[in-house]
Amino acid sequence: MKIVFGRSRFVAGAATCALATALIAGPVAAQTTPATPGTLDARDQATNPTTTEGTADQGADDSIVVTGSLLRRTDSETPSPVTVLTSDTLAKAGITNVSDAIRSISADGAGSIGTGFQSGFSAGGSAVSLRGLGVSSTLVLIDGLRSANFPLNDDGRNAYVDLNSIPFSLVDKVEVLKDGASSTYGADAIGGVVNVILKKHFTGIDGLVEGGVAERGDASHQRAHLTVGTGDYDAHGWNVFINGEYQRDGRVSNHSRGFPYNTQDLTSIGGLDNNPSDNSLTVNVPTAYVTRVRQSDLNNPLSGAAGSPLTSQYRALGLGNCARDTFTLNTTAVQGTGCKYDLVDLYRQIQPLQERYALNARLSVRLSDTTEGYVTASYSRSDVSINGTPSVIRATQPFGAAPSVASANPGIVLPMYICSAGTNCATAADRQLNPNNPFAVAGADPTASAARIYYMFGDIAGGSDRKNEVYRAAAGLSGSFDEDRFAWRVDGVYARDEMQITQHGLLNIQQLLRAINTGSYNFVNPQANSQAVRDLIAPDKVTPSFSTMASADASLSARLLDLPGGPLQLAIGGQVRRETLENNNQNVNLDTYGLTTASAFGAHTVSAAYFELGAPIVKQLEVNASGRYDHYSEGFSHFSPKVGVKFTPIRELAFRGTYSEGFRAPTFAESGARSQYAGFVTTTPPCNFILQHGGTGTTTSCSANGNPYNLQYSLGRGSAGNPDLKPEISRSFTAGMIFQPVRWFSFTVDYYNVRKKDLIVSGPLVGDAVRAYYNSANLAAAQAAVAAIGQGYSVNSVDAVDPNFPNALPRVLIINVPYVNANYSTTSGIDFAATLTAPIADDATFTSRVEVTHILEYNLNAGEANGNVQNYAGTMGPYNLSSGNGTPAWRGNWQNTLQVGPYALSATTYYVSRIKAVSEDQNLPRDCAKGNLYTRSAPQNEQFCYVKSFINVDLNGTAKVNDNFSFFLNVKNLFDVKAPLAPAAYASAPNFLTTWHYAGLIGRQFRAGASFRF
Repeated sequence: MKIVFGRSRFVAGAATCALATALIAGPVAAQTTPATPGTLDARDQATNPTTTEGTADQGADDSIVVTGSLLRRTDSETPSPVTVLTSDTLAKAGITNVSDAIRSISADGAGSIGTGFQSGFSAGGSAVSLRGLGVSSTLVLIDGLRSANFPLNDDGRNAYVDLNSIPFSLVDKVEVLKDGASSTYGADAIGGVVNVILKKHFTGIDGLVEGGVAERGDASHQRAHLTVGTGDYDAHGWNVFINGEYQRDGRVSNHSRGFPYNTQDLTSIGGLDNNPSDNSLTVNVPTAYVTRVRQSDLNNPLSGAAGSPLTSQYRALGLGNCARDTFTLNTTAVQGTGCKYDLVDLYRQIQPLQERYALNARLSVRLSDTTEGYVTASYSRSDVSINGTPSVIRATQPFGAAPSVASANPGIVLPMYICSAGTNCATAADRQLNPNNPFAVAGADPTASAARIYYMFGDIAGGSDRKNEVYRAAAGLSGSFDEDRFAWRVDGVYARDEMQITQHGLLNIQQLLRAINTGSYNFVNPQANSQAVRDLIAPDKVTPSFSTMASADASLSARLLDLPGGPLQLAIGGQVRRETLENNNQNVNLDTYGLTTASAFGAHTVSAAYFELGAPIVKQLEVNASGRYDHYSEGFSHFSPKVGVKFTPIRELAFRGTYSEGFRAPTFAESGARSQYAGFVTTTPPCNFILQHGGTGTTTSCSANGNPYNLQYSLGRGSAGNPDLKPEISRSFTAGMIFQPVRWFSFTVDYYNVRKKDLIVSGPLVGDAVRAYYNSANLAAAQAAVAAIGQGYSVNSVDAVDPNFPNALPRVLIINVPYVNANYSTTSGIDFAATLTAPIADDATFTSRVEVTHILEYNLNAGEANGNVQNYAGTMGPYNLSSGNGTPAWRGNWQNTLQVGPYALSATTYYVSRIKAVSEDQNLPRDCAKGNLYTRSAPQNEQFCYVKSFINVDLNGTAKVNDNFSFFLNVKNLFDVKAPLAPAAYASAPNFLTTWHYAGLIGRQFRAGASFRF
């Protein structure tokens, strides 16, 4: 979705004026860095002063250092493609945080994480996934230095820097290196590097205030920042400034956006009904349903037995509390009357409440004519409040229950008798009939009068509050000697990321069982429960986690000799880095239902040495070679080389290319001996299972027939860290062209190809394991079949027996799968970028920038022996990666700006191509009619084969009153375009894709503000 590059000034005639008029009348767009094929001369510097597409460091001689290189150069176009998001470009796009800025570039792909994705392990964080290779294959730097990773690994394993923790008001530019960079930065740079470059010096007072709201009255937005600085660095050799910023974005509920974003029932448009809560009795809803079962131990609500007098007749407790009417079922599987609900509409939210705070300070000093130093310190805090669906009772078992126990136990039951705490309800003198159990009748057999209960605790709010605090300090010295022939630099940085999660509404096992035995919780009329009772059975669960990173870097560069094309330069350097992680198990005592047991722990030291050689052999030919050797204290090492070439046959045209090798080290979650997690993916049982549980149809096309056991559910994969993992290894190459025939127009095109092998994967044969399970006749056979798939595969947990079909195979809930090095992936594509700048009058300029990425292929080879190649480009795959939002084949942005004196009007357009609703990592064919993720096997629903393309436009206007004051107005999603329907999305984001279509969920927004500077 978005943005882009440096700028260029151009000159155009009447034809250009006509083109400008046509462009400004149409949708507008984002950008990409303008190109200068050859070295900038004085004329270029005068007419194009801001074409510094990677200016991480500016020297007194106007030389620059571009992200991905250690060497100074006189032009910004290195052999590697770099996209630059300038602060000016971001402001004109109406972007207000680093997350939206970076994730807007067209190279951000599958696995990208936005704050709107609230159901992942690292909900509340935000990350970029360059080339769709995953957040752990994209390196994020701040001023060229690393920071601490977010303590919660995405998908329980992927490490990344939380973009929400980076201060936005100090951003000078963001450089995105779209090429492998392990030869310079080490691990995690397979997909590329994002370098957030902050302001270095500031004098005076600078501030901004902004407010806004969505057209529908929600999504409130407030932002403010203030910077105060003093000290003329050029004149006096020192500068110091402090900065503070604040931003708050309000909630947006699914209910507020209406159909189809507030339901999983699409029958009104010919789709499936995946919302059983409006037509099925045996589901978890805020009205309790019970059916009669046995209870072998009157003191233990978990001792229900799936045997006579088990029935399929259900009773609803408190039918008079129904708010949305009732319904009655009378099928072979289920009979009874219940309340209608739509849980998505009642409880889900599209946008969480988020508040960000940050404090920053920097001191810069010139110690001598050849030596400079700096010290920076920052603190940031991001609070994300997520509303969730309340906790439920159905077939949940206490932790540690064996599958054989689960299959014989129908879950929690309400006993016939209740009694005071600490007494034996089988014989207690004060026992009384349970008012919550309609089968509790005087004189009845208490062992045959228990009530199996289906219930959601609607009176106890669910969700979480996530507080993420990042402390970071950096200091450095740099200088030169021997008449600037040699340059040196030393930097140190320390960062600590502290995360605290407070979970609300999760059930404490023992307190819930106690409340059931004593009858203290009222299931008939939940509103009658006291807050003390609710707090007792669902106390807040607070879990702290943290990560740290400390690094020391030193480098020396030298001009060795003069070649025909310029100086031959060599840089050498070294780094020592210490990283730790303590991602605590939120359910370490196994005392809470529905709470993850994911955890990760680790610490290591990384030592590295690196070099870079830059050789401008002749004016037309530049060659660059670099390499880095990394050693990890875990015992493995890796050398990463890179070679780049830039050929400029004429001043207006240049060709460039690179070849590099890189690696991604296993994360602590993947390799730590104490690390573990269980990830969940929405799954629908196959037809043979559905038929066993009362469904109708055939083994290829079937209907659930009202039984919720036959509907979509969350299938878990449990994984544990494997200390024997090897790093993932990559090779990548790029080839491109830079074309600037005239000063007012530039164009770049780059091809990329990345291959990763020894992929660290969790259960590459999990699909085979699931099929093996469901193709078995009984539980014992299913367990054996899964174990036969490979070492480490096993059935971890299964659902309780279906009370209506007690002899049928239970659903599998979690399958244990190993972390292993397996398979390889290949992705390739083309990046296009162009910039046009046309003065159309003495005080008027029109600028247009466009950036587009087309993914040619994204394939996973799961084993050459069996020819199993999964194709993801243009589909919902890889569905198992992060937010599961797929891989659109095309993404682009286009920004047009008309500047007339003190007034500017910018329109930025974002485009995402259509996505086929299949994913081959879910073992579905590429033919939608046969394997649609949504319809599974319903050819009549071919209309849902594709998620439609999405285009939205943001409009921003600025008026500069004088040198001190400016006012601006921003309209996001100008045309109020709706997010396209995506029934194949995760159930946690029903019918929409948060990664690509978020603007279409929020709708039109209005924001206005003012900035000042003295």
